Amino acid sequence: MATSPLSSLLLLTIVILLLGQGGVHKIEASHEVYKGYQSLETIPPKFQPYRTGFHFQPPRNWINGSVWGNIVWAHATSKDLVNWELQPVALSAAEPNMDINGAWSGSATILPGGKPVILYTGVNSKNQQVQNVAVPKNTSDPYLIEWTKPPQNPIMSPTTQNQINSSSFRDPSTGWLGPDNIWRVVVGSKIGRRGVAILYKSKDFVNWVKDEKPLHSAHGDGMWECPAFYPVSVGNRNSVDTSKSSHDLNVKYVLKMSLDDIKHDYYTVGSYSYHTDVYTPNKGSIENGFSGLRYDYGKLYASKSFYDGEKNRRVLWGWVNESSSVDDDVKKGWSGVMAVPRRIWLDKSGKQLHINPVQEIAKLRVNPVNLRNHVLKPSSLLKVHNITAAQADVEIAFEGLDLSKAEVLDPSWISKPQVLCNQNDSSVGGSLGPFGLRVLASRGMEEYTSVFFRVFKKYTKSNQHMVLMCSDQSRSSLDKDVDKSNYGAFVDVNPAHEKLSLRTLIDHSIVESFAAKGKSCITSRVYPKLAINKAAHLYAFNDGLQSVKISRLNAWSMKSVQITGKQ
Repeated sequence: MATSPLSSLLLLTIVILLLGQGGVHKIEASHEVYKGYQSLETIPPKFQPYRTGFHFQPPRNWINGSVWGNIVWAHATSKDLVNWELQPVALSAAEPNMDINGAWSGSATILPGGKPVILYTGVNSKNQQVQNVAVPKNTSDPYLIEWTKPPQNPIMSPTTQNQINSSSFRDPSTGWLGPDNIWRVVVGSKIGRRGVAILYKSKDFVNWVKDEKPLHSAHGDGMWECPAFYPVSVGNRNSVDTSKSSHDLNVKYVLKMSLDDIKHDYYTVGSYSYHTDVYTPNKGSIENGFSGLRYDYGKLYASKSFYDGEKNRRVLWGWVNESSSVDDDVKKGWSGVMAVPRRIWLDKSGKQLHINPVQEIAKLRVNPVNLRNHVLKPSSLLKVHNITAAQADVEIAFEGLDLSKAEVLDPSWISKPQVLCNQNDSSVGGSLGPFGLRVLASRGMEEYTSVFFRVFKKYTKSNQHMVLMCSDQSRSSLDKDVDKSNYGAFVDVNPAHEKLSLRTLIDHSIVESFAAKGKSCITSRVYPKLAINKAAHLYAFNDGLQSVKISRLNAWSMKSVQITGKQ
């Protein structure tokens, strides 16, 4: 671990409370974590261009970052999921039998009568991971400032009898109530290389019994962190309260796992029986984090989601770590941001999710720029003017592709989109692609990040096509000490009948991209030396051999959010 000049480090978990005029809306979860200290006034100015303008991040310290420390839950509240007020720390690491060595991740559940309760992992004085419960001291306080830990804690512990690995037993999920009035939660674990979602049941949310079998498990994944389990509606974008979905035939279920080994969140869609308490993925599902479906094919990790009953939607939060060096993180005094909150719904195919920024993000848009029906010829670059390119929201759609000119994709690449994007970055011209956006670009193109598509023919004698989405960071910075990995994903879209759409949020050091209304998402972190603030530029480009048409391009400068209060 790098030597730090700071006296202490905090790892904090944000309790997300969606507030309205009527008080606290129903939620199902909390989220992830930050740590550090040092005032911003002492941070060298050269690092400040990388702080975000419209993402949630603490004024200082680490969100689950590169330097480990005293781990506690922080607390921030919002009335609109955009602007935030920092509150006092909610849960401190204090009790020897519960959490003296850290209050780790967990989730919140709303009990009957509207009382919220937190389940979280603590590390006790024996360095064992145990599960604890916390309740608000004053349930009439709409901001839930103070929390208490009942004496029954810990409520779930590893023992010789239950054969749970005490170092791999963490991150309890949101609870759900079955038709038998018994609560259920899952806790992440592993047995050898098998990832496991351990199932617990309780009648009162205090006394818990481990079930004989897990909700689900899969070989080869290693540790399952931050498991999430929830229903999604079939045939529409509405969400469903997990505790009220037992008799709803028009739902499927999602099981999400965060894989500790590769730091990606992957998921499957399937069915769930309340009678047997078994989750079964759809037939043909890929059950491994290396080639299965992911929430995000870039940097997002350790996500949590909650059910927003007022707007009948499920909202996702995810942590995005840095790609800069540990030394730079220590020098700048902060590390990690939260991705923008995203809405989840089931695709009409029933096979995958759509994940898109929540509608509230659009309230930050100002000074729109619009373009229609512009042909991008081969090797062309189109500058988008009158935009704050370092803090922007861009939507672009492409059509007019001559699919007969598409190159044939070698079948061996179908399970390796990231490798394909690495070997064919934005500098490698093909027949149909690369075309897309060039963001955070310097005036002389010494630095830029490219988010783009390539279109391939699936087989030699086939009319089927595959669309590859890449986020290329290889030229994002002149700094040689930052990670410039490329990311890639195939997008389930038919270019013969659909436009290829892309939305990209740009915020100084984070680039979040959503293809085909969120069928595939890629988040990246970049640290340009030249393309910062007003020196950043935005372009659409086509470096393929065939022309493509921009059917529409809409771009906005983005206002900064307000993060007030102290911790």
